[in-house]
Amino acid sequence: MSPVQEPTPELLADPYESFMHHHLQYYGYFRDEEKTAESSSLPSRERRPKSSYSLLEQESGGSDRNSLQDNRKKLICSLMLEAALLKSKQLLFNHLEGPGVPRLREPRGLFAVPTSRGPLQAPRWPVECEVIKEQIQHIEWVPSEPEPFYQPTGNEPAPLIVGKEKGTVVYHIKPVAKGSYFTCSRVGGARGPITSPAISLEGPEDTTLLFESRFESGNLQKAVRVGPYEYELTLRMDLYTNKHTQWFYFQVRNTRKGITYRFSIVNLMKPKSLYSMGMKPLLYSQRDAQTHGVGWRREGGNIRYYRCSSEEGQAMYCLTWTACFPHDHDTCYFAHFYPYTFSDLQRYLLAVVSDPVRSQYCKLRVLCSSLAGNTVYLLTITSPSQNPAASAAKKAVVLSARVHPGETNGSWVMRGFLDFILSDSPDAQLLRELFIFKVVPMLNPDGVIVGNYRCSLAGRDLNRNYQTILKESFPCIWHTRSMIQRVLEEREVLLYCDFHGHSRKNNVFMYGCNNKSAPSQWLHERIFPLMLSKNAPDKFSFHSCKFKVQKSKEGTGRIVMWRMGIPNSYTMESTFSGSTLGRKSDSHFTSEDLKSLGYHICDTLLDFCDPDRTKFLQCLSELQELLQHQIHQKLKDLGRGQDSDGAWSDISLSDIESSTSGSNSSQSDGLPAHLLSMAEKFHQKKKKRLRTRKERNELRQKYALSQGLTCQDKTPVAGERRLGSPTCRTHQPVSAVEDNSGKQGRTPEAGLISDLQRRKPNARQEKLPVCCGPPRPHTERVCRECPGIGRSTLAHSASTAGASPCRSVWWGPEQPPVTLLLSRNLFSRPQVPGQSVPIGSHKLKRSQSQHLLPPRRVTWSLLELQPPCMEPERRKSPSWPQ
Repeated sequence: MSPVQEPTPELLADPYESFMHHHLQYYGYFRDEEKTAESSSLPSRERRPKSSYSLLEQESGGSDRNSLQDNRKKLICSLMLEAALLKSKQLLFNHLEGPGVPRLREPRGLFAVPTSRGPLQAPRWPVECEVIKEQIQHIEWVPSEPEPFYQPTGNEPAPLIVGKEKGTVVYHIKPVAKGSYFTCSRVGGARGPITSPAISLEGPEDTTLLFESRFESGNLQKAVRVGPYEYELTLRMDLYTNKHTQWFYFQVRNTRKGITYRFSIVNLMKPKSLYSMGMKPLLYSQRDAQTHGVGWRREGGNIRYYRCSSEEGQAMYCLTWTACFPHDHDTCYFAHFYPYTFSDLQRYLLAVVSDPVRSQYCKLRVLCSSLAGNTVYLLTITSPSQNPAASAAKKAVVLSARVHPGETNGSWVMRGFLDFILSDSPDAQLLRELFIFKVVPMLNPDGVIVGNYRCSLAGRDLNRNYQTILKESFPCIWHTRSMIQRVLEEREVLLYCDFHGHSRKNNVFMYGCNNKSAPSQWLHERIFPLMLSKNAPDKFSFHSCKFKVQKSKEGTGRIVMWRMGIPNSYTMESTFSGSTLGRKSDSHFTSEDLKSLGYHICDTLLDFCDPDRTKFLQCLSELQELLQHQIHQKLKDLGRGQDSDGAWSDISLSDIESSTSGSNSSQSDGLPAHLLSMAEKFHQKKKKRLRTRKERNELRQKYALSQGLTCQDKTPVAGERRLGSPTCRTHQPVSAVEDNSGKQGRTPEAGLISDLQRRKPNARQEKLPVCCGPPRPHTERVCRECPGIGRSTLAHSASTAGASPCRSVWWGPEQPPVTLLLSRNLFSRPQVPGQSVPIGSHKLKRSQSQHLLPPRRVTWSLLELQPPCMEPERRKSPSWPQ
């Protein structure tokens, strides 16, 4: 068969036809089939089945073969182009907008989302973490009776910390090296076989507990057995940090029934805790879950939270409690609160997208990939609109959770919200018709996976970095903020709320932002929390809500979104403990209680947007009365009465409210851990080089020259040597005086000058006309007492024998040198009152004596003082050289 000819120039004139030709040629079309057949691995060409084109080619003559080949090429191009257009999935035709109006389909996610056809995405761990293969999963269970707080008696013991010196280490995992940072991640964590940190049991009678925490969201670094049934536990700090120990979640095996065990966590860092107010830890028995369907429950006695030690300037606190296990040889778990892992979220999202009904109005997309490569999911929940105008009129509501990985109560509130908003309830349908919900259910999946309490793998608190520009270091926060900015460009965002957990207060409450700029919106930011407290009176406490904008919280999501233009921007704090209100007073919250808060948020949202403004105005009136009462109480505390006209005082809302009392994350704010070492290199302060004595003297001489000072020409009298100024090369500066032994040091002249600078003038000297020198920087006074005076005699020496040279002394950086005439008395002589004023006495060291004689007393007397008289118009002298 003859080779296939290239397409005609007319056919390739069309750019699209030319593109398709090169594209198909890459995949083997329009090539010489004989060469292809010869290079193929088929044994012979005759065995290949003949195509219809081959039959057609045999029937036709040789002259028509080229034209048939050209027609074949055109036919293939046209057919493939038509097939490409018919099979396109990027164009959609919306018949509601008009017949034949195409629009682009919403782009598909770049990362995998949970589907019913495949397994869940495996979590990615840092390569420093060892991970066991066992998959931990718990059942959900709600106790039939309320679980009351523990009532402290005041007699709870406070065990002394023994440590590994007197105990036996039964569990220990290698901590991350100090100063390290996140480098890479992989599924399954560290490479290589899993080490065995637990000790081996000596036999079936060995009652040693076996600990494990190398699973998702687990946190326990070390366990030390200090008694037959007593253990000291050490929590792992957040990865790549040296703080944040609050969340714990670990496994215990080889239990014994009927025995009271004591556990003590020895490295907690918060001075206050809900454990001091009756909170109990959570216990989960695997055998109870399998046989009786019982899940997590509150368990513990003799609970005490106290300060135990101090390490490297950081106070450490201890939590101790006792517990009894329900079965022998059982596998149990202890946790700070109900765990909710990344895999739990994926299983829930898989159930949502697999439901044909809920998937119609819930679209699951990927917001971004975290630092370790785990997926951050974004849910868009709304009902399909009838027309574009109705879609554009919808307002947006943005919700997020788990920016702090150890605050699992935020995930349970989010779970309750999603259960309700995706249900077939009439209120849920109405909310989907009115709003577009943008939901980020887990902002920090990396921290959740590794069991951190507050930080991400960057070693920083994400809720202090919403203003960041470091997209690669804080991808979850950066993409969340960008998503909200895009939503704000399209529509109004009615509400933003970030779900958190609180470790020092009971109940549920909110933090908001005072709207001071808009007087018409005054107190409107407090209406939603007040309505929520009315809808959930036994859980939500409005009196615990704060609306103060603190400078230390400028990087939080609440304040950043408020400054972006969302007036109703909140942080909802749910306690780890329970409620002190209503019928649930003095009892712990369950996971079902937290999920009910999600329903109450939806109910309150309908009340807040009700066209009938009765509830809105009623709440606003209550807020005004409450604020007036608080102002009057504040005035009473300050000892001031109400204004005579009955008007409110000028006390601001910030003066009435206290701080939000959130966790101190100032050390978790700033650059991520992997950039700190680079920043230290760039910002390292260079040590200032000390100048030599020669350089310092040259600087003094230059300074004196700039002031126009010259060496005095006075002829010295007998026994006197005169030094006019440091510009004279004949006389050395004081600091450079060297004795005959060749050693330099502090001379008696230098000591005398320092004494003169520290000495206060006596009554005799105050009467003399002494020039006050140049004006100080803060005043413009000029000395008028000594115009034209060149010298002022303060004292005369009784003898001029052995007089030393005069010295020019600088009194300060803004005063010119003052000439002193000094007389050195070799022997102690009685001073005549009125003739000589002893300035000071000094002793020469033996090494400074010329003839190595015993030290003798040297007395210095001031002969004459010549202060310069400054001109009134003289400008301020330059700064003193360093």
